[in-house]
Amino acid sequence: MLGRVHLITDSRPGADPVRQVRSVLSVATADLVIQFRPADDWPDRLVYYQALEILAMTSDLGVLLLVNDRLDIALAAGAGGAHVGAQDLPVSVARRLLGAGAVLGATARDAPTAKQAMLDGATYVGVGPCFQSSTKDGLPAPLGPSGLAQVTPYAPVIAIGGVTLERVPSLLAAGAHGVAVVAAVAEAKDPCRALADLLDTVSRHTVHSEPRVLAP
Repeated sequence: MLGRVHLITDSRPGADPVRQVRSVLSVATADLVIQFRPADDWPDRLVYYQALEILAMTSDLGVLLLVNDRLDIALAAGAGGAHVGAQDLPVSVARRLLGAGAVLGATARDAPTAKQAMLDGATYVGVGPCFQSSTKDGLPAPLGPSGLAQVTPYAPVIAIGGVTLERVPSLLAAGAHGVAVVAAVAEAKDPCRALADLLDTVSRHTVHSEPRVLAP
């Protein structure tokens, strides 16, 4: 089962992804996925050892770890899968390298891209930004729930970008399988409580227990 709350680690200056993950795992449920997103300028060796530390913590709890944008690190560390962006390796190549059993996320903003990603071997697509986001520069215009709904019939969708607790119900109502967050947890006064509330809200508003692909 693909988890419905993807916690993406903060890669902004001064962030400590290992500490961030460690601080919230006490509230982990089966719906939690950790996406480790290293900054572009972090040395490979540092990223590799951080991935190993996070994997050691998440494995003990049965929490899936994906590595964002760095397929090489995902493979080297033995993570449960990876997420590839539009400028990363093609989805079909990532699937071939990861193997059939790994979880593979891909980035999409429209139905044709999502459909092709699924044909190429993606497990789900991350769609966004749904709302204005402060954690990543150079993003396109927000899609909103209505834009998200144009993609959800074609792939299991994880909504990303400006996701807050209050916006979760509208995204799930638009057909999203789940949500991905950075600031909603990283910038919260109590990150552990913020994540617990997100997990609870997603659970209460979930109708289907498995990802669906409704349209050909």
